[in-house]
Amino acid sequence: MKTICLYFEIHQIIHLKRYRFFDIGTDHYYYDDYENERSISDIAERSYMPALTCLLDMIKENGKFFKVAFSISGVGMEQLEMHAPQVIEKLQELNETGCVEFLAEPYSHGLAALANEESFAADVRKQAVKMKEYFGKEPSVLRNSSLIYSDDIGLQAAQLGFKGMLTEGAKHVLGWKSPHYVYNCALAPNLKLLLRDVNLSDDISLRFNDSDWDGYPLFADSYVDRIASLPDEEQIINIFMELSALGIAQPLSSNILEFLHAIPACAKQRGITFSTPTEICQKMKSVSPLDVPDTLSWVDEERDVSSWLGNPMQREAFNKLYSVADRVRIANDPRINQDWDYLQASNNFRFMTTKANNVGLDRGIYTTPFDAFTNYMNILGDFINRVNALYPEEIDNDELNSLLTTIRNQDGEIEMKEKEIIRLQNKIEKIETESDKLRAKLEKQATKKPVTKKPAARKTVAKKSVDEKA
Repeated sequence: MKTICLYFEIHQIIHLKRYRFFDIGTDHYYYDDYENERSISDIAERSYMPALTCLLDMIKENGKFFKVAFSISGVGMEQLEMHAPQVIEKLQELNETGCVEFLAEPYSHGLAALANEESFAADVRKQAVKMKEYFGKEPSVLRNSSLIYSDDIGLQAAQLGFKGMLTEGAKHVLGWKSPHYVYNCALAPNLKLLLRDVNLSDDISLRFNDSDWDGYPLFADSYVDRIASLPDEEQIINIFMELSALGIAQPLSSNILEFLHAIPACAKQRGITFSTPTEICQKMKSVSPLDVPDTLSWVDEERDVSSWLGNPMQREAFNKLYSVADRVRIANDPRINQDWDYLQASNNFRFMTTKANNVGLDRGIYTTPFDAFTNYMNILGDFINRVNALYPEEIDNDELNSLLTTIRNQDGEIEMKEKEIIRLQNKIEKIETESDKLRAKLEKQATKKPVTKKPAARKTVAKKSVDEKA
């Protein structure tokens, strides 16, 4: 039986402000707060809220039949917390239905998987903690930024304990194979891979409102018919896209939500079900390993990482950023950590691309790739100075790690002793309270007057009779 795995990504760009060379060393705040609030509020109103409301209605109308998955970057969650909490409330309402799965992804929506294993692991764990905090369950399936994947990244995901991972069903990787099966990582056989159907996903997210497209207009019944007509043995249809495709890339006026709303009924008529990524990983066996020696992604025609690292400017910025990755992780300073998350975000590097075929790329405040590079490098220069200022630059990473480990151990010992002191103080207070109670009881008994007993009347009469005889 065929099953559809429908997944949406939620991520929000953190907009950097204009930062001049002369700001280095004097201004440590790098963000355009006005643009960040404006953009997330706009997307929430035009896309997230109507799209999530539609998905919730689909669940209510179809019961446990319809299921959907999301992943949310940590920096995206921070923007929602500050400027659009109603989106989080709607996601929690969806979560309560039991028909939604939330996946893990890097907190920063960054490229750490390509540079530093420890930073990547910390990034993913941090986001997983936030997902559990909001939705009550730790993710078991990983989705890397922009579906970036290779055999080595798959091995890292397996070592982090994930059972499955999403990636792109790129033609240059699959060759004659179909994306409609479950595969496994070539270096970690227990990690199952779900591959995005490029055509079925992009028909919705990229082409739905394109009147020049051969498939325009696209209707739900014909769309599901294409899925039903696939060979019987091809049972897994993975449709992955950004949630902002519903309302931003494809405007609501295109009836994109009406199209989406009709899909479950059409699927039910044709005997097609819906499943979450974890359900597929649990129920379906892998048909074979998938060899991905070179990194792939879901961006551009090449489906590689050239959109972020394709020119010397991008690679210089990338290498300079991750040159301090170990010091940032070892130092673990709260303010540095927040800036680290925001500066890692992949869009900072994509703004520098010189490729001509970037679909829907909006450079924001930047007029050219060099403009984006210059602004980012100015900010990065100040950031790295701050990182090095935390501890003398002459101290290498190993020495710094040893120093901070000693400090943390001492802090732990102090904390344990403080707890012991508190425990003993509580015990002393309890003993003093009991002692006060006992003292009060004794004083009460001491001040109490003794009771004198009167002699019995009969003995008195008897004594009186004896005296009279005498």
